Amino acid sequence: MGKDYITAVMISFGISALSGPVLIPFLRWLKCGQTVRDDGPAAHLKKTGTPTMGGILILASITATSLIFVEDYPGIAPVLFLTVGFGMVGLMDDYVKVVCRRSMGLNPWQKLLGQLAVTGVFAWYLTEYTDVSLAMRIPFVPGRYLDFGVWNIPILFFIVMGCANGTNFTDGLDGLAGSVTLMVAVFFSVAAIGTASGIEPVTCAAAGALMGFLLFNVHPAEVFMGDTGSLALGGFVAGCGYMLQMPLYIAIVGSIYLAEVLSVMIQVGYYKISGGKRIFKMAPLHHHFELCGWSETRITAVFTIITALMCLLALRAV
Repeated sequence: MGKDYITAVMISFGISALSGPVLIPFLRWLKCGQTVRDDGPAAHLKKTGTPTMGGILILASITATSLIFVEDYPGIAPVLFLTVGFGMVGLMDDYVKVVCRRSMGLNPWQKLLGQLAVTGVFAWYLTEYTDVSLAMRIPFVPGRYLDFGVWNIPILFFIVMGCANGTNFTDGLDGLAGSVTLMVAVFFSVAAIGTASGIEPVTCAAAGALMGFLLFNVHPAEVFMGDTGSLALGGFVAGCGYMLQMPLYIAIVGSIYLAEVLSVMIQVGYYKISGGKRIFKMAPLHHHFELCGWSETRITAVFTIITALMCLLALRAV
């Protein structure tokens, strides 16, 4: 069991890398092409028709690998459930968009109900069937925890759903969400191994799956992850945070997710109170930098480097 985390990386990477050349032509055959917004950056119009729902690669790789280890590492189960649960909500949304040809996907309330249901089951399982406390490690204060008592469950809902939608907003450029989340997965892998938490196979499986997926998703992307991948990754990050009692660390390692969400909230709020004025050229934040003249590859590289540095900071804070 000592080197299972290395095995998990290799198995998951292999599944993802080898499945890509099979899945991508199949998605093209199904005509699961991305529809690009007319009001988005003009450079993105050439991406119209690129297959989406590639997050199936990530989900399949993480799930298959985790199932190999779950008997010996039962702590994997809650993280895997949250990952797959949010992934299924995203898959339904993608299916409605690209197969049913309804550009907006699921109705907002349908997506919200799905996310609430998945988060509710996760919270119930965590409190009833694990010995993981909802008290949170405080960054930079070793051995100290923050416990909100009766507010722990509402805060859990807020963090889990906020994290899932943060990754969703980050998925807007080739390789961006995958590269950023790869850094986060490595951080949680190091933290899981260092604390002997028992979830390291699933964190390493996510890292391997993302490395395999990025072979096909870096610029110019052959496939997009869609909501299937972005929501699944958000569930993965939140699940790891709670299983390690480190949800407060998500604000550090997921600083890009947070910046993307805040940019949208600030843009919409300021637009309404100012009567049509904008702070950013476009939200989420990565589109602002695009319209400032940055290339996709530069934005992806800079955001990934920032995440890597924040992950190092978070390791220092443990």
